[in-house]
Amino acid sequence: MSTIAGGRAARRQTLRRIRPRRSPAVPLLIAFWAGAAAVVWLWWDNTPSIADQGSKLVNAGRITGLLGGYLMALVVLQMARVPALERRVGSDRVARWHAMTGRYTLCLVVAHVVLTMYGYALQAGLTHTAILQQTIDSINQLPDMGKAAIGTGLLVFIGLISIGPVRKRIPYDVWYHTHLLTYAATFLTFWHQISTGNEFAVTPAAKTGWYVLYGSVTALVVWYRIFTPIRLNLRHRLRVEAVIEESPGIVSVLMSGRRLHRMGAEAGQFFRWRFLAPGMRFSSHPYSLSAAPRPNMLRITVKAIGDHSSALRDLEPGTRVWAEGPYGALTAGKRSRGKVLLVAGGVGITPMRALFETLPGAAGDLTLLYRANSTQDLALWDELAQIAQERGARLMYAVNSPEGERPDISPDSLRRKIPDIERHDVFLCGPPGFAQGVYEALRGAGVPTRRIHHESFEM
Repeated sequence: MSTIAGGRAARRQTLRRIRPRRSPAVPLLIAFWAGAAAVVWLWWDNTPSIADQGSKLVNAGRITGLLGGYLMALVVLQMARVPALERRVGSDRVARWHAMTGRYTLCLVVAHVVLTMYGYALQAGLTHTAILQQTIDSINQLPDMGKAAIGTGLLVFIGLISIGPVRKRIPYDVWYHTHLLTYAATFLTFWHQISTGNEFAVTPAAKTGWYVLYGSVTALVVWYRIFTPIRLNLRHRLRVEAVIEESPGIVSVLMSGRRLHRMGAEAGQFFRWRFLAPGMRFSSHPYSLSAAPRPNMLRITVKAIGDHSSALRDLEPGTRVWAEGPYGALTAGKRSRGKVLLVAGGVGITPMRALFETLPGAAGDLTLLYRANSTQDLALWDELAQIAQERGARLMYAVNSPEGERPDISPDSLRRKIPDIERHDVFLCGPPGFAQGVYEALRGAGVPTRRIHHESFEM
């Protein structure tokens, strides 16, 4: 078992960093809709009277293309790992935005191609069956259309492998690296928007605005996806210090480095970790910190549920580590009440353990509820018990019965265990199904939505 001391110092550090801030989600959504409205106005202002069916289809293709191009820039922005998004909105919420925006983008791009090519075919006096020939002619004759066709093909391919049943059959590393082709698809499709887009030809200000939009997104991607990780890793020089088995199938990886407390990480956050060992150099996976950052030590605790997590037990001390982060908004800054309930399911215990150690509070203010299949799966239990004893906190677990019956986590059971639960802030982390069930139980027990703070990821 690994033990990391220094809980009081970590709590003092957390107390200094607590600065409750409103999530920028609402202003960002307002800005998004304002941008979409500006795109629609640009199209409307440059659309003449429409008479024939071919013109209607072509102009429908124009607006779907403009909106698709606008959303494509936002898709890339959501991949840029901008701290204001990742640490204040929340990485899981940004990931959901990215997935949803990607679906709408793909639908709009496909609609743009079909409507435009069909409209051109009708204007040329061809039948609807000639749409394929019209597409080939457009690719051969119009500027930058060849690159756009390749980019569109990449987008369709990425969309297909991101469909739930398909993605579950693809190794995470394959899906992740293939997903990065979104950058290439965006680059390839951008140029035909400028060279063939009617709005940009007749409205120079619109063309400048489009360059500013895509240029700003590109700058954010380069800065936060490339330069920031390079600077972080050159400054802190992480290495594996030790690998310790906590329980069957669960290991902790301790990492040492220089001035790690200056990485800006907080309890509840995670990094994307790349271990520079044979067979793992090209794999980057997100794991939460399972203890508050120390000046010379970081720790993650991982359950072996895949090839990457299973390989962690074989890491040798001294192995170089490449980290990106910190990410995540499940931090002490979310707290708005004196009393706090932490709810963890399975591997969701790692950020909860760090928060259990560091959240400031008097005796009786903190409660941790830990859900696992069996007592053997209660990782870090000895540490949790020690923290609870030192802090005067409550520690409860919910495991299956010997017959396999699941424990009752319902509004009534929560109120019985914590009579004043509606006056708590609740931090929740676990698999999506578990998190959804507990969320509904908490709402039924009277906890307001604004005081339920959760992050959930499905790999």
